[in-house]
Amino acid sequence: MIPKNKYMETHHHHSKKTALQLFTCKCPRCRQGDMFEYSNPYNLKKFMKMNEKCAVCNQVFDIEVGFYYGTSYVSYALTVALSFTTFIAWWLTIGFNLNDNRIFYWLIANSVFLFALQPVFMRLSRTLWLAFFVRYNPKWKQQPAKAPERINAAQMNAW
Repeated sequence: MIPKNKYMETHHHHSKKTALQLFTCKCPRCRQGDMFEYSNPYNLKKFMKMNEKCAVCNQVFDIEVGFYYGTSYVSYALTVALSFTTFIAWWLTIGFNLNDNRIFYWLIANSVFLFALQPVFMRLSRTLWLAFFVRYNPKWKQQPAKAPERINAAQMNAW
């Protein structure tokens, strides 16, 4: 039996590393392999090119046809959260008034900020969406990745 303190330290260490690894677009199963072929999200010709599988644990990233359509929900949630955060920050630092155009300045600044972060959000939303379905496995070295059941090679990348 693991002593309580030892378990808490181990669990706490993994949870910190896990959260950080997801935001760096790492494989959700092992938290080590890169999901994307290129690390720069602003290389607009190649920024969404994904590896077929994790180079570390062999987890397949495209687990079924049309799988990543759901990322639009994650991207929307990220956009709303960021917009809410910038709204509160603007309100606390600059403020809003019905007698001037500060709200329009916030709308313009927020839109530019969201547009600039769109490549990052697109990649992050794919990583988070896959993490909903492929959980972290601390024993990934001993347990091989499951083969996808609903892959149709003729339909891959047809979207």
